[in-house]
Amino acid sequence: MNKALVNKIIPFSSVDGPGNRLSLFLQGCNFNCLYCHNPETINRCVNCKDCVKSCPTGALYLEGNKVLWNSSLCIKCDECIKICTHNASPKTTLMTVNEIIEKIKSVLPFISGITVSGGECSLQSDFLVELFAEVKKLGITCFMDTNASTPIYNNQELLKVLDKAMIDLKAYDNAEHLSLTGMSNETVLRNIKILASLNKLYEIRTVIVPDLLNNRHTVDMTSKLISSIDNNIIYKLIKYRPLGVRENLINSTVPSMDLMNSLSSLAKKNGCKNVIIL
Repeated sequence: MNKALVNKIIPFSSVDGPGNRLSLFLQGCNFNCLYCHNPETINRCVNCKDCVKSCPTGALYLEGNKVLWNSSLCIKCDECIKICTHNASPKTTLMTVNEIIEKIKSVLPFISGITVSGGECSLQSDFLVELFAEVKKLGITCFMDTNASTPIYNNQELLKVLDKAMIDLKAYDNAEHLSLTGMSNETVLRNIKILASLNKLYEIRTVIVPDLLNNRHTVDMTSKLISSIDNNIIYKLIKYRPLGVRENLINSTVPSMDLMNSLSSLAKKNGCKNVIIL
C-alpha cells in the first residue's frame, strides 16, 4: 500500500474548492517560488538535528540519527520551522490511505469533499490515485490544488478518480515563470488546456506581486486563455502577503485594492465571468 508524507490536515476549509472541505497538505515541492508562504513544505527533513534543541516541550527527539515528532507534546510554536535552514519540517507524518480515510470519516457528515494540496501533491500521484478511489466510495468529491508541473493530462488512472483541479499559473511569460519558480510553465499551460477540455479544471489562481512580476501581462493573457476555453472557470486573483515568506528572497508589498480591482476589470473585460479577489 502506498504511503504519503503528510505535512498537515485541516478538517474544515472553505477556500480550497466548493463547499466545506477537508484539506490535506503533502510534503515536498519541485518549485522554489520566491514568494512561497510555506517554504517548510518544499523539502523533506534531512535529520540535521538543529531543530531538536529548539523544541521547548521535547516534542522533537532523536531515535538513532532520525528526528522524530511526538504530536501530543507539540504546542505549535513553530520554533523548529523558524530554525530550519533546509526548507523542511520535522512535523510530518507518513500515512497510509486507510489512516487518512479514518480522518475523513471523522468529519464526513460536515464536508462535501477533500482537496489535496502541498507542497506539490502531483509528485505523489500514485498515492492520490489510491486515496481518491477510496474517497469516492464515501460519496464525496476529490480535488487537487496543484502547480501543474507534472503531466496530469497523461495520468489516466488519476483522471478517472479526480473530480477537479485548481491550478496555480504564477506567470504567463515563461522566462518570468522560470525566474520565479525555477521551472518552465510549458507543462502548466498544457495541463490547463487539456484538463479544461475534459471538464476537470475548477479554477486558476494567480498571486499578484508588485515590483516583482508583470502582473498585468499574466492576468491579461491568462484571462484571455480562460475565455477561449471556458469562461465559467473561476479566475482567482490572490494578493501577495508577506506572511511566512523568506524575506531574504523577496522585497515586495501587499498590492493595493486599486491594483486588484484594475486587474479584475481587465479579466472581466477579456470575458472571464467568475473573477474573485482574495
